[in-house]
Amino acid sequence: MAILVINAPRWRVRQENARTFEEILHLGIGEGYAIYNNIFDQLSPGCGVVVLDKNQNLRAEGQLIRLVPTTRTNNGIQRYDVYIQNLTEVPYRPERLNRCGVAVIHR
Repeated sequence: MAILVINAPRWRVRQENARTFEEILHLGIGEGYAIYNNIFDQLSPGCGVVVLDKNQNLRAEGQLIRLVPTTRTNNGIQRYDVYIQNLTEVPYRPERLNRCGVAVIHR
């Protein structure tokens, strides 16, 4: 099963007014993640979601409720708000991310 990985770095909070790791953990919503079509096509409600703050070595895991399209990046990648349920902080383990701070892993 596919697991979506998203990063919530502190610099994004300062530069783009994005949500912090803690806010995503509390609200269950990550906003504005640029997700390539090949990643989007592997995801469905109920698949896993990992939220990372790689700078502070924080990790939370939950299940995907839905991806809601929002805007597009300057080079045309669709951005999505990621709705997550049962999000729980777990011990940190790093994951490799693409340049958009997103990945899909399979376990």
